[in-house]
Amino acid sequence: MNGYPNCSANHTKIWSHYLVLALGIPQLTINIASVIFNCTVIFTRMATKDLHKPISVLFCNLAFSDLFTSFSGFWISMLFITNPDITIFGSKDMLAPYAFYTVSILSTIYNLVSIGIERYLAVAESMRTRFRVTRNHSIAAVLINWVLAFFLGCLPLMGWNCLQMEKNLSVLYSPFCVNYLIFITIPNVVVAFIIPLFTYLRIIIILRKRKLRMKACGQATGTYKSAESQVARTSIFIWLLALISYAPFFAGVIFDATNHQCHVDLYPGVYIFRNCTAMLITINCLGNPIIYTLKAKTLGAKLKALKCLSTNRIRACTIENV
Repeated sequence: MNGYPNCSANHTKIWSHYLVLALGIPQLTINIASVIFNCTVIFTRMATKDLHKPISVLFCNLAFSDLFTSFSGFWISMLFITNPDITIFGSKDMLAPYAFYTVSILSTIYNLVSIGIERYLAVAESMRTRFRVTRNHSIAAVLINWVLAFFLGCLPLMGWNCLQMEKNLSVLYSPFCVNYLIFITIPNVVVAFIIPLFTYLRIIIILRKRKLRMKACGQATGTYKSAESQVARTSIFIWLLALISYAPFFAGVIFDATNHQCHVDLYPGVYIFRNCTAMLITINCLGNPIIYTLKAKTLGAKLKALKCLSTNRIRACTIENV
C-alpha cells in the first residue's frame, strides 16, 4: 500500500495453496538444518571447553546468533504456511516474529564484524604488543552486540511500526514501516561489508610484509605463503557468502522504498523474491559454521605458529644486522 489511496483495503486471499507449500517447505527444511548445524557447533565448543580463547567466545556467540535467526525464521515460515496472507497485508501476529528476526540478523552481522576485528588484532599482535585481545574483551563485545541488536531490532515493538496507519507501510515486510527498514538496513550493510573488507585486507597485507621481511633475512617463506593463501581464500568465501545472503534483501528494501504499487499488483513475483531472500539469509546461517569453525580451526593454528615464528626470526635477523 505504501500510503497510496488507490490501494484497496479489502484483504482477500490471494496466495495459491501449492505456491505456499513450494515456498514454505524449503524454508522450514533449511531452518531445521541450520538449527542442527549451529547446535552441533555450540555443543562441540562447550564439550571441548574451548571457550577460554577470545575467538572461541565469538565463534560460539555467532552460532547462538545463527541459531536465533533459524528459530525466528522457522516461526515466520510456520505463520506463512498457516496464514500466508498476513505476510502480505500485515498483522499484529507478524510484528514480534519480524522484530526477533531483525534482532538475530543484526546480532549475526555484529558478530561477523567482531570476528574480523579480532582476527586482525590477533595477526597484528606480534607487531603491536601493547594491546592483546583477551577473553574479557570478547565477552564485552558479545554483550555490546546483543544490547545494540535488541535495541535496534525491537524498535517496532516499542511503537515504530505501521499497524495503525497505511502511510509509509512496507509492502514486503508489513507491518514494518519503510523508514524503519531504511534506518536499519543501510548503516548495517555498510558495517557488514566495509569493516570486514578493511580487516581482512589488512591481515593479508601484514602477512605479505612479514613474508618480505623473512625473505630479506634469507629465511624460508613457505609458511607465510600458505597462511596468506588460506586467509585470502577464507576472505573470499566470507565475502561471497555475505554478498549472496544479504544483497538480495538489501535490494528488496530499496525496491520497497521506491515502490508505488499495491500489494495485489506485486503478487506473486515480488513476494516469491522476498521469501527467497529469507532462505538465502538462513543459508548464511548454515555457511557460517562451516567457514568459521572448520576453516578457522586450521587458520588459527597457522597464525599462532606464525606469531612465534615471526617473533623469533625477525628478532634474530635484527641481531645479525646489528
